[in-house]
Amino acid sequence: MQQRLFEDLIESDVVAHKTKQGYTLPVSIAIHAIVLLAVVVVPLLTSEELPEPTSVVKAFFVEPAAAPPPPPPPPPPAPRAQTQPKPMSTPVPTENKFQAPIETPEEVKPEEGIDLGVEGGVPGGVEGGVPGGVVGGVVGGLPDAPPPPQAVRVGGQIKEPKKLKNVNPSYPDIAKQARVQGVVILECTISPQGKVTDVKVLRGIPLLDSAAIEAVKQWVYSPTLLNGVPVPVIMTVTVNFRLS
Repeated sequence: MQQRLFEDLIESDVVAHKTKQGYTLPVSIAIHAIVLLAVVVVPLLTSEELPEPTSVVKAFFVEPAAAPPPPPPPPPPAPRAQTQPKPMSTPVPTENKFQAPIETPEEVKPEEGIDLGVEGGVPGGVEGGVPGGVVGGVVGGLPDAPPPPQAVRVGGQIKEPKKLKNVNPSYPDIAKQARVQGVVILECTISPQGKVTDVKVLRGIPLLDSAAIEAVKQWVYSPTLLNGVPVPVIMTVTVNFRLS
């Protein structure tokens, strides 16, 4: 019986303690909410003007500089002085009128600087001849010499001229020692008289070119005629170098 009463006492104490603890938490939350609301709302309702900052604080603030005034507009351009064109004076033609002499001269002298020729002419002279001419000269002088004919290339109607004189090239010693041989191809210009006047290397060998050119310049060909007139000719020749 006593044990039962003791257990009932303990259970009633636990139930009472639980009941008080269940009310404490909501009340505490409500009180905190009211205090927080008062801290936030009250300053908003009682707003006052901020105090004027002291001179020490003002020293850290710089007033913005006022914008400079706009520049004045440029002055209008000065009016240009209008230059009036000068009137051009037209020359007045002077008429050279022939005036008859008042007195008749006893002797008429020829004007200086005019060669009237020899009175009565000279044997073999031509009427209206040139002063300083020679007997038997051609009126108007000799005609200008015709321009030299241009060189033509061998081919087509232009046949290769016949070689009249041949000179074999001398084999250079340095080429012999180096055992160099081959063919040198040259382009020659032959004058109307048949002589070689110009030589160009088309395909050569450095050690043999000079000897080939020297030999070809001594060759002589028959003149080439075009419409019965000798003309210069351009043709290609080959020089062979063979070691024995």
